Amino acid sequence: MSNHIFLVEDDESLAYILKDSLENGGYKVSNFYDGKSARLAFSRGAYHLCIIDVMLPLLDGFSLASYIRQMDRSVPILFLTARDAEEDKINGFKLGADDYITKPFSLEELKLRIEVFLRRTSQTSQCLIGKFKFDYTNLKLECSETQFILTQKEADLLKFLCMHADVVVKRETILKELWGDDDYFMGRSLDVFISKLRKYLSSDSSIEIKNYHGVGFKLLM
Repeated sequence: MSNHIFLVEDDESLAYILKDSLENGGYKVSNFYDGKSARLAFSRGAYHLCIIDVMLPLLDGFSLASYIRQMDRSVPILFLTARDAEEDKINGFKLGADDYITKPFSLEELKLRIEVFLRRTSQTSQCLIGKFKFDYTNLKLECSETQFILTQKEADLLKFLCMHADVVVKRETILKELWGDDDYFMGRSLDVFISKLRKYLSSDSSIEIKNYHGVGFKLLM
């Protein structure tokens, strides 16, 4: 699964350059031109890193970053903005940003910073799910009694659900992110993988992957 970058930049020319360069570097990039549509998209998707301008239409970048940090405490947030006042930088970091880059900027430097943050994130890819320890990088799900070696798709799905714990994630969102399509046969495949994850986690009654019929799933733990 390629690292998915959440790019919010209202300058269409700059957004095109950034998106093209990052995609050529092997990343998947979703670009949004205003804060309001970006906020909605973040609530429905899963992203590995966010690049956000501050001066955005409809909802400013600071408000968007505050919302993102409430939804996800670990995703790296990089501000990329022309606002270079010290108080803006301080405000950005107080809101939970990991970096604050002012325009004009070096594209190569930005890409290196992205690599650093994603590398740090991958190094902390272990998380606790109830009594289980989930190691995404090594495809392991283990507790004191047993250990499961997951397939890549099982690990991708469990990670996706963990990133949105306690939030209903729509079926079509999961299918488009992990399978690339949301047709009937892919949907049946998703149901099979959900059943497998439930079986793996069944020894801990505090964990539940709840099905919202016709809507999606929520990981409760």
